[in-house]
Amino acid sequence: MGGLALELGLGALAEAARTRLRGQERPRGPGSPPLLSEATAERLVAALSRARGAALKLGQFLSMADSSVLTPQLQRILARLRQSAEPMPGWQSRAVLEAELGPGWQEQLQEFQNVPVAAASLGQVHRGRLRDGTEVALKIQYPGVARSIGSDIENLLTLLSLSPGLPKGLFAGPSLRSLQRELELECDYRREAQSTQRFRSLLGSDPFFRVPRVLPQLSSRRVLCTEWGRGGALEQCRELPQERRDQICSELLRLCLLELFQFRFMQTDPNWANFLYEPQSNTVTLLDFGACREFEREFTDLYIEVIKAAAERDEQKILSKSQELKFLTGFESPALQSLHVQAVLLLGEPFWGAQPFDFGAQGTARGVRGLLPQMLRGRLVPPPEPSYALHRKLGGLFLACAHLRGRVRCRELFQQVYEEYWHPKNRESTLKNPEHPQDTPKTDLGSSVETPPQ
Repeated sequence: MGGLALELGLGALAEAARTRLRGQERPRGPGSPPLLSEATAERLVAALSRARGAALKLGQFLSMADSSVLTPQLQRILARLRQSAEPMPGWQSRAVLEAELGPGWQEQLQEFQNVPVAAASLGQVHRGRLRDGTEVALKIQYPGVARSIGSDIENLLTLLSLSPGLPKGLFAGPSLRSLQRELELECDYRREAQSTQRFRSLLGSDPFFRVPRVLPQLSSRRVLCTEWGRGGALEQCRELPQERRDQICSELLRLCLLELFQFRFMQTDPNWANFLYEPQSNTVTLLDFGACREFEREFTDLYIEVIKAAAERDEQKILSKSQELKFLTGFESPALQSLHVQAVLLLGEPFWGAQPFDFGAQGTARGVRGLLPQMLRGRLVPPPEPSYALHRKLGGLFLACAHLRGRVRCRELFQQVYEEYWHPKNRESTLKNPEHPQDTPKTDLGSSVETPPQ
């Protein structure tokens, strides 16, 4: 990482010198920061692809920034971080398979492709075929990557602590510690297999989403085998007809609302490569359930009311519910409270009216980004821990909808989920079975609903 920082710095100086020699110097815009010229972005992608682990994961988050931060050229270069890392050699992947599954692992397969079809931050995926002809994907974890996560985060925290002028309200420590815990959990493929099976059960009868079946006989702590998922990456759907793109975006938002407010169990990795669209069946296959977490009812009771308040532009309710959620302490200055309300209203803009919200034409991210510098200078507490993963997921969802230029009736979708959330039958079911909220039965949205707490 130190070598990368030096390389990027030298590359930025060289790029600035070349620009001046050509007489092309001009004020820098928000989409062309000096450390992210095309040449330095190529260096960054190459280095992070080798680094893997937490460093690559953070690079993937960077790659999903919108056009107000990255130019289209930089977006195309950094998009490679979402598709592939540098794979491990064949002898190493086979060594992991033998250590995890035993020396006879290949006897269960009719075919195994030595060259991986994808390499991500924690592992790589190989294609295979069972003896009965079933096509499968085998995800193999990089040796040592689980042990490296802690040191990666410590290095990043050290670099941040040495950064001059870092705003105190950034609270980078809690954010990175939360990311560390999530990545360490992602390294347990047994846990991921259970989460995959749980989502497959939750979405078993869904007409739009598919979840591949887990093959336990070829799965372990560092190897996960599932049925092969068919379709193309979500970002390749940009040229589909508008009606189809609108449907995809609507379904993605519906799923996100169900995960948070019905299942209270969410896949929180915003990587678009985890969604495969199959045009023939008009379905999306969901992949990679390593980053899954539960949400307590106490948190979702308040969070759904914050969204409701934003949809109704009720500023006083936004403030009171934000304090209950611990986003605010109540001792912030009036100016900071006003900034917080403005940010929540901007994020709630898709839910304001009955008309379809045009994600392709909105400037929500740019508006919130304009408020951040002032907010970071005056914030008194870090956000509540569940919000880190949740907001990454919501940010990824909104950016995916913007990329697809989707138009979604967000308020209608939210209102349906809101009414069902407060339905007395669902409340009773949760009280009787608090450890299994995913078993909450669906109810008639046309029935009367319980009045939510004020």
